[in-house]
Amino acid sequence: MSAATVAAVDLGATSGRVIVGRVGPKQLDTETVARFPKDPVRLTDGLHWNLVGMYGSVLTGLRKALRGPPDIASVGVDSWAVDYGLIARSRLLGEPFHYRDERTAAGVESVHARHPHVDLFARNGLQFLPFNTLYQFAAEDPELLGIADHALLIPDLIGYWLTGQARTERTNASTTGLLRADTGEWDAALLADLGIPARILAPLIAPGETLGTISGGAAEVLGARSSVTAVGSHDTASAVVAVPMTSSDAAYISCGTWGLVGVEVERPVLTDAAREAGFTNEGGVDGRVRLLRNVMGLWILSEAVRGWQREGHAIDLPTLLDSAEEITAPVAVFDVDDARFLPPGDMPRRIADWCEEHGVPAPRTRAEFARSIIESLAQAFADTAHDAARVGGVNLRVIHIVGGGALNELLCQRTADRSGVPVLAGPVEATALGNILVQARATGVLSGSLESLRDLVALTHQPRRHQPRA
Repeated sequence: MSAATVAAVDLGATSGRVIVGRVGPKQLDTETVARFPKDPVRLTDGLHWNLVGMYGSVLTGLRKALRGPPDIASVGVDSWAVDYGLIARSRLLGEPFHYRDERTAAGVESVHARHPHVDLFARNGLQFLPFNTLYQFAAEDPELLGIADHALLIPDLIGYWLTGQARTERTNASTTGLLRADTGEWDAALLADLGIPARILAPLIAPGETLGTISGGAAEVLGARSSVTAVGSHDTASAVVAVPMTSSDAAYISCGTWGLVGVEVERPVLTDAAREAGFTNEGGVDGRVRLLRNVMGLWILSEAVRGWQREGHAIDLPTLLDSAEEITAPVAVFDVDDARFLPPGDMPRRIADWCEEHGVPAPRTRAEFARSIIESLAQAFADTAHDAARVGGVNLRVIHIVGGGALNELLCQRTADRSGVPVLAGPVEATALGNILVQARATGVLSGSLESLRDLVALTHQPRRHQPRA
């Protein structure tokens, strides 16, 4: 086989896409055939995803993709991590909760009463994040857990609806807090101690394995029975596949709503230094480990823009960033990972409050707020990249920024300036590309290691270089 065509379902934090990829030994082309919003919905019991509506949009996009020619050889699904749906007798028990819902605080308190984070880190290697799946399970209605047949992470749930097969893909399973870092298997002892029924966790499947064939109602809607391949279903795992790293002396930043900043290592780093520095060990494709830290990301800027728009201001983001770049006076550099910036709300007010509490002059204009956010993100990215390299034993020589943040030239340049190392920006669609590459290798049109897949990305999607300035 000299070329293959596959379809990637990529559900990001703010939007979903269906992207067709055409792949060969020197070819990696993509076409977005569907794009749809995926805004959360606040119901009486909290903040939820409209996952059923999202699945309808996925089917509409796949129907466009599968109309061909050429025939689609495979479909792969990736999404954000930690959130899940409960299934009983093939039915969804309510729309999944959103990870930003406030209920997780009770789960943290319940879990840490029995297992403080130092204990959990030794087991799962994860950074403390209050919305990790084990905390969500601890906050879940025990009656629902009792009647559920499966608890499936979002991409696994989409795969279940497409194929009827319940499996949990390994890279996403590694974000739940319920997978042992040393064995790569479900932590049966922790599940039992926390009262989480082990039977609801599906058998594990690795990227590149076949999940099943589109069947049942999905086949009727789509008029096709294409194969569904497990990919790095955690979107960051797919994004890291497509980071065009040509050496091990590199850090990566998968930058969108979140900024995932880290290095790739061969085995988990479970040292006190890693835990104290807030790092997490998440599974990667081909058994690699993503040693990274979650940084709040462009969520803060996006939420600020939405707030101004709700007030009736017409905001053009490129114009706002151009105005921010023209500012020459120093602006406030604040802690983007302060917990106050996690939930939706008035970001400019929260930034001003942080500045007041820390004796720092607050921004006054929208351009100053935007520049303050960019500078604060760049500093967090630079610091975290150096920390990741130190903890992971990497001699940092370059930082790759992929995802939507690669389009933000001011952010890329200021990250280079503040880190003191070159930044290579792109590809923007790294997550979809990684999804596509794993599928293409599974079909046999590509072969070899992650390095060979990244060589193809570097050949077809040359990054933009930002040199640090004095």
